[in-house]
Amino acid sequence: DFLFFWGAVFLVTTTLVAFLKKENEELIPAKEETKGITDTYRLLFSIIKMPAVLTFCLLILTSKIGFSAADAVTGLKLVEEGVPKEHLALLAVPMVPLQIILPLVISKYTAGPQPLNTFYKAMPYRLLFGLEFAFLVWWAPKVKHEGGFPVYYYAVVVLSYALHQVTLYSMYVAVMAFNAKVSDPLIGGTYMTLLNTVSNLGGNWPSTVALWLVDPLTVKECAGAQGHTCATAAATEV
Repeated sequence: DFLFFWGAVFLVTTTLVAFLKKENEELIPAKEETKGITDTYRLLFSIIKMPAVLTFCLLILTSKIGFSAADAVTGLKLVEEGVPKEHLALLAVPMVPLQIILPLVISKYTAGPQPLNTFYKAMPYRLLFGLEFAFLVWWAPKVKHEGGFPVYYYAVVVLSYALHQVTLYSMYVAVMAFNAKVSDPLIGGTYMTLLNTVSNLGGNWPSTVALWLVDPLTVKECAGAQGHTCATAAATEV
């Protein structure tokens, strides 16, 4: 019902915009260097062959490896340790206003000539939150009781997630500001799309690999089955 309602709202509002919003035809569009799809891809290849762009892409594709496990697996491991999914979902609600305010605050520090300084400064703190999240997972079974988890545990989780969001958005906004700063205005949309796509890939592929590695890297013990390591799915089933 929720998805149906907002899907209907989305369709109605976008349809109204399409029919009722008129373009300002008096404005002369800026000169574009591309005329079609083929030209655009040629331009993309010429951009990505630039040494500075190649170096930047390499850095941005590998910069988030250190956060991948903490970002992708923490929530799943908390659920595995008994934290109810619905409680974790509710904990995300206080993050919404924070996620709205943070880009506005951080943009003041990324508006200067060196926006990536904020990226560098936030990185060690975000790495430390990987240890903090590991502690939260380890701590969960220690404080769990018959009625669930105490309020102070949820308070620590919310505080940890909130501070983690500060480091996450500091890096995110800094990269976006840098991409906007270095993009050629004549092909700004194409240039920024390329860099932002690489940035998104840099966050997605490490998380995928981290999720894939969870099972083989998890230490398992078999109860009542001596000589079995339970290292494989078949051994676990036996």
